[in-house]
Amino acid sequence: MNALGRHLLLDLKDCNREVLNDLTLLRDATLFAAQRAGATVLKEYFHQFAPQGVSGAVIIAESHLSLHTWPEHGYAAIDIFTCGDTVRADVAAELLIEKLESKDPAIMEIKRGVLVAQPV
Repeated sequence: MNALGRHLLLDLKDCNREVLNDLTLLRDATLFAAQRAGATVLKEYFHQFAPQGVSGAVIIAESHLSLHTWPEHGYAAIDIFTCGDTVRADVAAELLIEKLESKDPAIMEIKRGVLVAQPV
């Protein structure tokens, strides 16, 4: 089975609540994770909510990484979507799990753009 993309959905529970509300730390961690995974970073945008929470996205040539945090629940939702086979999405995931100090991480992987071989 061939797929155009790999999409990791991270549900990070029991995270460090202070980290989940630190825009600078989250921005730096997401950019670092993208770079360490071998992605080509094109653009990033992060937003701090009041009274708490951060949402952000890093656009990469190979697709994107995005996150949304709920510090009041110790929870973060992260998407890592990559196309091709050069980016190590698993490396990015492990780095973000570590940085957010999740004690209860779950990762679901979805193959995107599954192609069926065409008869010749």
